[in-house]
Amino acid sequence: MVYKIEKERYGFKLIFGGFVNAQEMHRWIKKSEKKLSSMEKEFVVFVDMRILKLLPEDSLKIMKKGQILYRLKGMERSVVILDNIDIKMQFEKIAKKSNTFQWER
Repeated sequence: MVYKIEKERYGFKLIFGGFVNAQEMHRWIKKSEKKLSSMEKEFVVFVDMRILKLLPEDSLKIMKKGQILYRLKGMERSVVILDNIDIKMQFEKIAKKSNTFQWER
């Protein structure tokens, strides 16, 4: 599994697992754009990254764009579950660069 987007009553559940290359990350953004187009109010995002591998730099840049996209479309806050200190540090850095860190728990 690389990624999964599930619509939930609170917003979205995102699951990332394994190695996600830039091509897959682009697919995630495209799929996210379609799912987010129907959102009419603020929502919450639950992100499960427990089985995600470290992302290469090109994937990180695309993830940053994805975080910005979700925030612009109405993400009120996000909850992120991690199981690896290196990935935690990687995603804190991305969230700070995309100005979404203050909405993450």
